[in-house]
Amino acid sequence: MSLLFFGKDPNTDGDECPTVWVDDKSADLVLQGWKADAQTEADCLEVGHIPESEAVIRIPARMVPLLREACDAAERAQLR
Repeated sequence: MSLLFFGKDPNTDGDECPTVWVDDKSADLVLQGWKADAQTEADCLEVGHIPESEAVIRIPARMVPLLREACDAAERAQLR
C-alpha cells in the first residue's frame, strides 16, 4: 500500500493536524482528524454503534477543497 498525500489543514502549523491521503491500490480515502468530543460521539451513536475498529473524527470545513481533490483522484483510480 502506498498513500498519495493530498494535504494538511492549511490553518495549522503543519504538525499533528488533520490530513488527507488516498490509498493508491484500493482508492480508499485515508483521513487523520481530530477525535470527536463526547457529545459528537453521542449524536453519532443515535444512528448506530461505533465498532472498536472505527472512530468518529472531525475534519475542518476549510479542508473541503483537499477532500474534493482526493475524492476525484480516488474516483479516477477506481475507473482504471
